[in-house]
Amino acid sequence: MNEMTRLDISLNGEAIQTDAPTLQALLLARGYQLQGAFACAINNSFVPRPQWPERVLNNGDRIDIVTPITGG
Repeated sequence: MNEMTRLDISLNGEAIQTDAPTLQALLLARGYQLQGAFACAINNSFVPRPQWPERVLNNGDRIDIVTPITGG
């Protein structure tokens, strides 16, 4: 049986390890509701929502998840 590959990535500035192969898998694993209002960037490049299921994660990637702030 093959061991799953663990990636060392940065998620919103926090160093974590994940075995999620794609951006969407990472978001689901971290408890994000995919229909929610937020945007994602990998290594300072915006990733459009339709690409989340196919966007492969690589060791050392820096993922930023930006959520809107309400209030004023």
